[in-house]
This record gives sequence, C-alpha cells and structure tokens, in this order.
Amino acid sequence: MIKAKLKPIAEIREMLAPYEKVLILGCGTCVTISFAGGEKEVGLLASSLRIAEAMNGQAKTFAEATVQRQCEWEFLDEVAEQINRADAVLSLACGIGVQALAERYPDKVILPGVNTTFLGMAVEHGVLVERCRACGDCVLGQTAGICPIARCAKNLLNGPCGGSQEGKCEVNPELDCAWQLIYERLERLGMLDRMNLFQPPKDWSKDYDGGPRKIVREDLRL
Repeated sequence: MIKAKLKPIAEIREMLAPYEKVLILGCGTCVTISFAGGEKEVGLLASSLRIAEAMNGQAKTFAEATVQRQCEWEFLDEVAEQINRADAVLSLACGIGVQALAERYPDKVILPGVNTTFLGMAVEHGVLVERCRACGDCVLGQTAGICPIARCAKNLLNGPCGGSQEGKCEVNPELDCAWQLIYERLERLGMLDRMNLFQPPKDWSKDYDGGPRKIVREDLRL
C-alpha cells in the first residue's frame, strides 16, 4: 500500500499561484487509508485554500472531486469534464496517480499535493512498471508530471546526461529517456522555461537511508 502526507500549505499555494481555476482531485484508495488525500482531505484542503486566498484578495476557484483510484484510466475518465474545465489539477494521490493523470491528460497542468513517502506490499497478477520511488520530496510539479528519480537510470535532477540516443536511455536502450519525455511534455504545455530552473542536490535522507520510515499523525493517535 502506498503512503503519503500532504505537502505544506505554503508550498501548495506557491505551486497554484499562476492558476485561477483549480481542481483538487482526491484518490479513494491508498492515500485515503493514510489520511492524506481522500474525500475528507480534499474538502479540508479546499476550505483552507479558499480562506487563505480570500484573505489575500485573490479570485481563485477550487473545485473538488475524488475518484476511487487515480492510477487507472477508467476512474480518471469519470472526471474528464471537471479536469478539462480547470486551469490546473492538484492531485492528492501518490506520485503514480499524478503521473497517470499527466499521461491521460497531456495538455493539462498536473501538480502534486502530497509527498509520497513509502510503499507497502501489494501482490497483483500481470506486468508492473515502476513510476515512483517514494523518495519523500516530490518534484513532479517542476518536471511536468514525469519522475526523474524513478524513470531516469541515473536519477538526474537537472536535465539529461548527454548519453541518450534518439530518445532512448544510455544505460538501457529499451527505456525512453526520462528527460526527453520531460522536455517534450514541457514543450507541449508551453513551459520549457522550467528546464532552466536549478534543482538542488537530492536530500537522500528523506529516502531509504536510516531504516524503515514512518508517518506519525499525532492528531489521529488514540
């Protein structure tokens, strides 16, 4: 099971600053169980954002919706009309859900509202492809919804390594170069200027070093 926690409200507001019509989209499975992105959390976050923006005199609108799972097309299609009406979608799903939205709606700005922190165990038949490393410090808002940590063989944060050929990875030619995908999606969204933004060195202390990680929600403890 995937676990996550809500990003700080200040970080969320900074991401949403350029957009007037925002859809806050929750996920009814993993993040609901971890009290990070279900229907209740969508409502609480929307209320907080409305109050904060009203106090600053900003004319923003926040729509709310929750689907059963953001990692499956059939559920994302249920909210297609609401997504298309929004300037941007703030996903409260894990990094996989954010990337599923980005793939399903390639012309829409998709932003992460939570930090995916760790993955539990799941057993499923079929082929599974990694899309999120659960690194604990999500940068999908800067990389057009495509994770350079999970999808770049070298975990590069500031562009391609220079060894890719015809859009394929230098390490594994069967894989698409993650930064080629990021570039193409940024270009499609008219946001290529983000390629010039510098990402500081990765803080790996939020990843796997130091043993198993946990989230403690004092407000929910008995």
